[in-house]
Amino acid sequence: MADPRGFLKVTERVTQPKRPVPIRLMDYKEVLQRQTAGTLTEQAGRCMDCGVAFCHNGCPLGNLIPEFNDLTYRGRMDDAAARLLSTNNFPEFTGKLCPAPCEASCVLGINQPAVTIKQVEAELAEHLMEQGDFVPYPPARHTEHRVAIVGSGPAGLAAAQQLTRAGHTVAVYERDEAIGGLLRFGIPDFKLEKQVIDLRLAQMEAEGTIFRTGIEIGKDISWEQLRRDYDAVIVATGSTVARELPLTGRELGGVHHAMEYLTENNRVVSGSQQSTSIDAKGKHVIVLGGGDTGSDCIGTALRQGAASVTTLAIGVKPPTERGENQPWPMMPLLFEVQSSHEEGGQRNYLASTVNFVSGEGTEKNKVIGVTVAETEIVAGKRLPKPGTERVLKADLVLLALGFTGPEPSGLTEALSIDFDNRGNVARDGYYMTNTEAVFVAGDAGRGQSLIVWAIAEGRACAASVDKFLTGTTNLPAPVAPNDRAISII
Repeated sequence: MADPRGFLKVTERVTQPKRPVPIRLMDYKEVLQRQTAGTLTEQAGRCMDCGVAFCHNGCPLGNLIPEFNDLTYRGRMDDAAARLLSTNNFPEFTGKLCPAPCEASCVLGINQPAVTIKQVEAELAEHLMEQGDFVPYPPARHTEHRVAIVGSGPAGLAAAQQLTRAGHTVAVYERDEAIGGLLRFGIPDFKLEKQVIDLRLAQMEAEGTIFRTGIEIGKDISWEQLRRDYDAVIVATGSTVARELPLTGRELGGVHHAMEYLTENNRVVSGSQQSTSIDAKGKHVIVLGGGDTGSDCIGTALRQGAASVTTLAIGVKPPTERGENQPWPMMPLLFEVQSSHEEGGQRNYLASTVNFVSGEGTEKNKVIGVTVAETEIVAGKRLPKPGTERVLKADLVLLALGFTGPEPSGLTEALSIDFDNRGNVARDGYYMTNTEAVFVAGDAGRGQSLIVWAIAEGRACAASVDKFLTGTTNLPAPVAPNDRAISII
């Protein structure tokens, strides 16, 4: 364990410093900065000898959290990073993007602020990158088996690295021009700079993983051909069908899904696209949806120079402290102030969108406002309260309402794959679909979820594929397809 009295001596939770708001709004570089070694050691030393480490259960990957906290406290950063890599392929992603369900399960969190587990993980990932320790681990021997993975998000990449290291020939197919999925095209650089992805991809290529970009399965290559050419196929396409809001005026110019907006801007930031067709500069922006994607839209719009940014959430404002209905070690739904919220904008709760308002004359096909009303609960449903309607000025409306499932095109027609009642690809207890040798991992089978769950499912699915191909496996399987950690609601 770390310092036996650390949690008694250091009661304050100190998180990573951030770049000043006026400066960070001038670019898309990462907001968070490195923590000093002394502070990191102190914070890691708060990890206590709790007997039963509930943080293990809160983490879908089963990260050995007390162990890497102890090693970090003792200054053994190389050993701590190695312990983290033994369960997590991509700590550089989770350290920056995971909402840390492990911290919600931290025993210290019962009566003190939880240990800064995510922050320690992020610093260990930074240590690896700083030392150039993304060392390739090619397999000692190769099998005759070939595996195709469709989709290059965290689930697909985790499965690819595990299966490549097991000796199989693995090809990852991505329809976009670069590998990474939403890590690359959906997450803004101020949360994850893309050279972090490139470092990991270079390691994977050196290990033997094959990446094929700009190829859409079902269009450029048929699903049937993929099955003929490979011994197993993993569907890791994610949950990409955006939730729609079928209200009057939805067809107006200036009303867009959040991912249309974020993806275009990410391409401009990377230099692969010259300009964006959706620009917030000088506009009054309304974001519908108060989650992570909505926060990403806020930060992006402010960096583009929006005149104003307003977020509308249909539900009540979450509490600032854990309620009785969400006892420890559950992951509570709390009011969160992300870095983008610190930068500007207004957040409105109990705000129901009624319709989108169009202009007149030459502006008749463009949005100029959003009619919003107070939300009231009627028979368990959230509805706009009559008589409370008002119009908010809007030149750009971004729908950040989440996702309903994977795109079914090709999967049902070509492979006869079943979908469950939630719109996700159905699978058995070993990640296999109803079609022999076709597996599914990540959000495509689980539904919209966390990056840490995607990596965990990718690792577990790889173990199932390895066993299917060879009859046995030494690969770890951290989660079952329908698993739910105790800290996940």
